[in-house]
Amino acid sequence: MHIVSQVFALIAAAVHLFVWPLESFLYGRRAWVREFLTGSTADAPEVRLWRFNVGFYNLFLACGMIAGVVALHLGHETVARTLVVYVAAFMTGGGIMLLVSDPRLWRGSLGQAVPGVVILVAELA
Repeated sequence: MHIVSQVFALIAAAVHLFVWPLESFLYGRRAWVREFLTGSTADAPEVRLWRFNVGFYNLFLACGMIAGVVALHLGHETVARTLVVYVAAFMTGGGIMLLVSDPRLWRGSLGQAVPGVVILVAELA
């Protein structure tokens, strides 16, 4: 697995680890809601469970990237590459869907998709 893939796997993990508590635990707080472009906490109770679960998806994606890098350094290159490429594809798809569903969220879309795209290009090219 390329060093570029390893670096971007850790960057992707860091992004998703950062977003996890924002979506799972802090979404209803006014300061954080502005980060999600809604501008209001009025809908927080209705979407709390959904946001909580989406936040944990981010945690699990980060764990997949970290597990892939750890597997590589433990000598399991096939497992490592499989994990990192799969999670990168998942993140890329998620970033694309975020952009398609609401183009105003382009920054979040780029944060989610770009590291995955870099990994996919490095590993599959």
